[in-house]
Amino acid sequence: MFDVFGSVKGLLKLDHVCIDNNIFRLHYKATVIVLIAFSLLVTSRQYIGDPIDCIVDEIPLNVMDTYCWIYSTFTIPNRLTGTVGKDIVQPGVGSHTEGEDEVKYHKYYQWVCFVLFFQAICFYIPRYLWKTWEGGRIKMLVMDLNCPVVNDEAKEDRKKILLDYFGDNLNRHNFYAFRFFICEALNFVNVFVQIYFMDYFLGGEFSTYGSDVLSFTEMEPEERGDPMARVFPKVTKCTFHKYGPSGSVQKFDGLCVLPLNIVNEKIFVFLWFWFIALTILSAISLVYRFAICLWPKVRLYLLRARSRLSSNEDVESIADKCQIGDWFIIYQLGKNIDPLIFKEIITDLSAKLNGKTLV
Repeated sequence: MFDVFGSVKGLLKLDHVCIDNNIFRLHYKATVIVLIAFSLLVTSRQYIGDPIDCIVDEIPLNVMDTYCWIYSTFTIPNRLTGTVGKDIVQPGVGSHTEGEDEVKYHKYYQWVCFVLFFQAICFYIPRYLWKTWEGGRIKMLVMDLNCPVVNDEAKEDRKKILLDYFGDNLNRHNFYAFRFFICEALNFVNVFVQIYFMDYFLGGEFSTYGSDVLSFTEMEPEERGDPMARVFPKVTKCTFHKYGPSGSVQKFDGLCVLPLNIVNEKIFVFLWFWFIALTILSAISLVYRFAICLWPKVRLYLLRARSRLSSNEDVESIADKCQIGDWFIIYQLGKNIDPLIFKEIITDLSAKLNGKTLV
């Protein structure tokens, strides 16, 4: 437990050297923190609190609670609407005829904490891949140039190392850049897959869950069925069978209260909106990345924006002579190096690429 909290605490720390972008961080920082926090919340309620309470005649309550928790409870979908206390006991709970009325079993609640933790791992995988592939290259190239106050002699030495690196490795960074682009695509694929996985986990209810909750408030009270009560019922039924004194099978119908679903329904409403927003942002990020790959002009404008203190001639000269991998390295350095020092690097790099002697 403390190891998990330690990992979450590590995600909250700000990185001294940035090797990705804001949307990438939404996946491996914000989403992972949210999912782990929700998993811990559900775990605390499930294994420390009392996740289910059942009432039934002639059966010990602790036995009924354990049985219904293990073997699932059920609701009747056509009993979701009606007046509570008159037509139905609770939404989804009422008399039913076996073989005629549809019965919906709820087995997911045992697995919610594990599923949320599994999803957190999935959202961190692209970050793990990129961190492994990146190998600390940007951190090595920055070399404390992200500090505004640097000793002049040390600054010149580090600038020379950086310029020599570009001189020796020009046009050899495409594979580096495309591996980052692959991780961005993996982020988009992952969030898309997680939506469908959650939909499967909740029996086909998650894909429209958030929109159903929104439309629920616009319907007439006597006509509307609460989607949260349909997916995460707070009161359900459970049937227990045992042998009677004569050896015949006796059937006992019990009512079960699931207080954990008060938490679950809010968690999954939030996750629906979060995943949809993350999918849209990731799709926009991919379109942006395709534009960068296809149009050199876009790379030029972005490099100008990143090095606002530099002259346009120097930026254009670098953009003309660099391939997309070199541009990506320079753009990443611009995020991390102090703007005044980055201006000097752009000026010196332009002169080096044009064969001029550095002063």
